[in-house]
Amino acid sequence: MTENDPDKAAFGPAGYAALIQRYDLDVMPNRHKSLVTADGVHKIVETEGGIEEIYPKKYWPGNTPGDHLEFALKYDGTNLAILAGLFQKVGKEDFLSYLRSKPTGKYARRLWFLFEFLTGERLPLDNLKQGNYIDLLESAEYYTVQPARRVQRQRVNDNLLGDRRFCPTIRRTEALTHFENADMPEQCRKLVSTYSPELLKRALGYLYTKETKSSFEIENVNPASNRTERFVALLQRAEKEDFCGKTQLIEVQNRIVDPRFQDSDYRSTQNYVGETVAPQREKIHFICPKPEDLPALMEGLISAHQRMNAGGVSPVIQAAAIAYGFVFLHPFEDGNGRIHRFLIHNILARRGFTPEGVMFPVSASMLKNPMDYDASLEAFSRWILPLVEYSIDEDGRMTVHNETAVWYRYIDLTPQAEALFGFIERTMHTELAVELTFLANYDKTKKAIQMIVDMPDRRIDLFIRFCLQNEGRLSKRKRTGHFHFLTDAEIVRMEEAVQSAFG
Repeated sequence: MTENDPDKAAFGPAGYAALIQRYDLDVMPNRHKSLVTADGVHKIVETEGGIEEIYPKKYWPGNTPGDHLEFALKYDGTNLAILAGLFQKVGKEDFLSYLRSKPTGKYARRLWFLFEFLTGERLPLDNLKQGNYIDLLESAEYYTVQPARRVQRQRVNDNLLGDRRFCPTIRRTEALTHFENADMPEQCRKLVSTYSPELLKRALGYLYTKETKSSFEIENVNPASNRTERFVALLQRAEKEDFCGKTQLIEVQNRIVDPRFQDSDYRSTQNYVGETVAPQREKIHFICPKPEDLPALMEGLISAHQRMNAGGVSPVIQAAAIAYGFVFLHPFEDGNGRIHRFLIHNILARRGFTPEGVMFPVSASMLKNPMDYDASLEAFSRWILPLVEYSIDEDGRMTVHNETAVWYRYIDLTPQAEALFGFIERTMHTELAVELTFLANYDKTKKAIQMIVDMPDRRIDLFIRFCLQNEGRLSKRKRTGHFHFLTDAEIVRMEEAVQSAFG
């Protein structure tokens, strides 16, 4: 019998699951877990946070690390964070033996590239001289950049979303395919095309303010009027300027936080998200990267943003990767959440996802659906928390004792991309559509009232507001206090105008 003889193999975990068990790795679980059994049944079981797929014995890959690494790429997907940990543990000679046994195999070439990409170490292997180039990630399974970077050494097309400093992955799921097929930009263009430019301009002013207030309210912040105005001013610039650069991000942070908490650089202290539940006892929700890891991580995030800009990636996918990546890196002492939501607008506007002069108040949808928004954040935070070794002193200062950068560097942001598409869809069909309809009805009502009584605009606005507050009718008290000069017949006709427009 050979080492890979299935009759000799001890069936059980395969792929990443087998390697994590063999090398006793502390990692975030892969969403797809593989098991091989001897009973010949193939089935898929839904689990918390992913699926477990059970294969019959003919799928058993063998017993060597190379066998399970190849199986992992083939069936479990490309998990950069797990591979980075494995490449630190797998014996170099064992891995080289596997690569030399399949010098032109597509999975071996991908693993060879990923080893050097993730470790920064060049293996003692000669460059390939012939053979077709293969894509590193299958574009049918992952969102990728095009054109890819050609790597002659392994004859691989590097189509990753980032580089080794920060490289998120986003899988092509049924939900994301459904959202993309819905063509939301076209839906939005059709929606706004039925309204006049003047009305759209008025709506935009309201939507800027609504987005600003919602973004602050998510964090239970009640800003002074000047901070609100500064955030609105930033939103107005979002369509023209790219704010995903170090200087620009610091400018945004300085504009939206209390002046006492403005940063001139990325944070130099360890921060975390938590709440005090008892004297000198904190409940930790999320631990941010160590400050010494931030410069490289942020350089990588900005580079990934530029790579996706040039690489034809869907605007929503890019917005999810960069905005959620930013908030998980948490580079500032304050304002990270607001900047995260601002980046969504910045990327969608600059990439032409929204029609010119229109914006989606995405924060309003997040505010109205807090459980969904929290779930999009916890899809990452809940898994990293058990991996971080930390202590907190009596003054609330945290110290992280282990190396953690790899978990922030290679994040699967698929759940966040799905969530963002959902927020955008809700925003378009509720916040935007309702606001445009309201303004159109409001204009219609004003014209109808002016045909009845030619009053100043301010009084007409007041009349409409009072009626909307009282189920379409003007109360006796409001009439006596503000509209005593109107006849009963005029009041009835004006009320009917409001009711006709607003129902």
